Amino acid sequence: MELTELTMTAGDQVISGWVIFPPLAFLISYIALRIFRNHVLGLIKAFAKRTSTDLDDLLIDLVSNIPWSFYVLISAFVSFQFVELSVFVTDTLRYAILLIAVYYAINAIHIVLDFFTERLVKKRLTADKTEDVSFIRLLARLFKYSLWFVGALLIVANMGVDISALIAGMGVGGLAIALAAQKVLEDIFASFSIYFDKPYKIGDFILIGDDMGEVIRIGIKTTRIKTLRGEELVVSNKEMTDTRVHNFGKMPHRRIEFGFGVTYETPAEKIKGIPDIVRGIIESQELVRFDRAHFKKFGDFSLDFEVIYFLMSADYNKYMDTQQAVNLDLMQAFEREGIEFAYPTQKLFLDREGG
Repeated sequence: MELTELTMTAGDQVISGWVIFPPLAFLISYIALRIFRNHVLGLIKAFAKRTSTDLDDLLIDLVSNIPWSFYVLISAFVSFQFVELSVFVTDTLRYAILLIAVYYAINAIHIVLDFFTERLVKKRLTADKTEDVSFIRLLARLFKYSLWFVGALLIVANMGVDISALIAGMGVGGLAIALAAQKVLEDIFASFSIYFDKPYKIGDFILIGDDMGEVIRIGIKTTRIKTLRGEELVVSNKEMTDTRVHNFGKMPHRRIEFGFGVTYETPAEKIKGIPDIVRGIIESQELVRFDRAHFKKFGDFSLDFEVIYFLMSADYNKYMDTQQAVNLDLMQAFEREGIEFAYPTQKLFLDREGG
């Protein structure tokens, strides 16, 4: 009788130990993981104070963003190793850990990607404030979306699902979508060409066909131009790559050629002095280098002159301001000299001998 009671007592202690130990293991694992996390985080923060680089800030963000649920699941997985569980519970726990791990891994890659994307954007804007960096951010977003897709396939594959048929079906569906959205894809690929080839950038003054204006935005599908009339012209990127674009923003200077004519009644001595008058007027302007001024030809109703000078700026408004100043000074100088500009005229000679 005493032996039986002793055996039952020992069995109760074993059962009691197996019941108590898993929660204890869970608690110890969770506390150990949290202490380890805080210790590592403290070491990184202490190291960050002694350095000037911002890479340590990236490590702090990565460690800080580990979700608390990840520590809970790891601790639960450790504690359940000491008891026999059903296959359903074991698989559920394993899938939950996989889900949290994939989620955190993708978020960690997002943090790293955002860090280096902003660093690249800052570097580009420091080198050129007018550069359009929206394309860099767009590529980063596309890469983020693709990570979630790959993560979903990884989880499904680890759950025992054959993803080869799924990928094949998605390939066929993707082909159908590509055919349906052919025009949109053409514009998207054209935007890649514009970004890497850089035929123009934001702030450039361009001429396409009969339209001209300043580029104000380069998007994934369209380029937007503010025309001289003030409206916004929206042109597809495919059209921008298929047409000839005159980019005045790439010019280190402008070569300006203009002409005028004076009447045939102008005395020869005054004709000789006109090139010097023009030279003096042009050289008095800012950002201008005079090239030449010549009496070019005898026109139908005028004595024609040709003038060429260089404006040391690609700005279209500066060009127009300069040309306007030249024209006004030329009119005033000719008024003082008594020289008349020519305009289309006809002279009729009447024969009066026939009475």
